[in-house]
Amino acid sequence: MKRALFFRTWFLFLIMSGLTAPPSFATETRNRVVAIVNNQIITLHELNKTIEELTGHSAEDLRLRDEKQFLDARRQILTRLIDEKIAEEKIKELNISVGDRQIDAAIERIKQDNRMTQEDLLARLEADGITYEKYREKIKSQIERAQLIDYEVKSKIIISDADIARYYEQHASSYGSQEKVHLASIFLVHKKPDDPGEMDDLRRKGEAILAKLKAGEDFAELARKFSEGPGADEGGSLGTFRWDQLDPEARKALEEIPEGGSTGLMVRPGGIQIIKILEKQGGEKRHLEDVRNAIYEILYSQEVNRRYDEWIEGLRKSSYTKIIF
Repeated sequence: MKRALFFRTWFLFLIMSGLTAPPSFATETRNRVVAIVNNQIITLHELNKTIEELTGHSAEDLRLRDEKQFLDARRQILTRLIDEKIAEEKIKELNISVGDRQIDAAIERIKQDNRMTQEDLLARLEADGITYEKYREKIKSQIERAQLIDYEVKSKIIISDADIARYYEQHASSYGSQEKVHLASIFLVHKKPDDPGEMDDLRRKGEAILAKLKAGEDFAELARKFSEGPGADEGGSLGTFRWDQLDPEARKALEEIPEGGSTGLMVRPGGIQIIKILEKQGGEKRHLEDVRNAIYEILYSQEVNRRYDEWIEGLRKSSYTKIIF
């Protein structure tokens, strides 16, 4: 332990004393060490390059935009780089290795998922300023880390039937099949946005239509006669929607309206609208067996994240880390 501490101290001394310093000031600034992780270093150049890769902006640009946000982003990305260095050492310790076949297979899956040819991939990499060899190194690193997490974290996770049943009961309201609504609309278009008088005329016209509806006239017939919006020829029918597909204003207006009911006048972008609920569909609760796999994936992902955070935190505590800013 003392010997390891001696070498770390000596290594730090060499760096700080300038014995490894390059000749020019610009290069010195660029290659300045910003963190030491055991016997590895992270340079300012590596940090700034990662910042640009993850944010799409240079460190200088981010600093000019917002100093506080830049410092927060830099701290988070440096922490990520430190964790990567720690993980790299663990990968070597466990003799995790990734061959060319695994890398080739991973790249093929990426191309298939994104419907890309090899030429498309090479063109994308060139546009991003990344060589194919460098890209393969990144894929190799990702596979190594995935295997590390499998070995250290995932292999130790057990999700029991009791866990799944408990989650199902605690989130019962989430497992009703989503209710859908079939909507119809009468839309009066505001053709002259700069003319407030036209909007007043539309409101009067809309009030007259509401009076006809109250008197028992058919919504579909009124839509065919007055609506200037989608589905007018089909009696104003807009189709069937899940509640989460509706914009917040429409959803709020329709929440308390029963099947067959309609809203009052709604001022919308481009005009005035009256919406009717033609039909409500669904709403039945799904059985546990129907959602068992989905719940398992949720619990498994949560447990992976929790255990990984604990695992990497433990590695940080047992590693020598020094940030130099």
